[in-house]
Amino acid sequence: MKKLDILTTGGTIDKIYYDDKSDYQIGEPEIARILRAMNVAFEWEIRALMRKDSLHINDDDRALIRQAILASDDEHFLITHGTDTMVETAAALGDVGNRVIVMTGALNPARFIDSDAVFNIGCAVGAVQCLGPGIWIAMNGRIWDPRRVRKNRAENRFEPV
Repeated sequence: MKKLDILTTGGTIDKIYYDDKSDYQIGEPEIARILRAMNVAFEWEIRALMRKDSLHINDDDRALIRQAILASDDEHFLITHGTDTMVETAAALGDVGNRVIVMTGALNPARFIDSDAVFNIGCAVGAVQCLGPGIWIAMNGRIWDPRRVRKNRAENRFEPV
């Protein structure tokens, strides 16, 4: 892997809790802070494409993500994305040629002490270096084919279809 191209879209991983409003808002991409703290030994670049809850990501947003991938000469991509529509975005990306794309997110904001964000990012970074071309999802300690996984909202986890 020459360089990891990281595309961020928002989602819970980047949410900030504002106590005075009892509200969440999407903040700066947390993955940069996480990768710096982990002192990773590879080159990476972050492009923040949007700051949206995945429930608000639409077809135009998915086209923008696809365009960003296809316009790049890079072959390895990590996409941070909200978990509610991650599977739908993976399906919308279509054929991406000889690129390895791993999508990940978090079920709790990265700023929370009990967040799964660091774990999921670590799994995604390992996966993007080992998998063959295609689109994959790294969540809950597993690598998923997006055509064979769904988010179980009641259990707050990903599971096979």
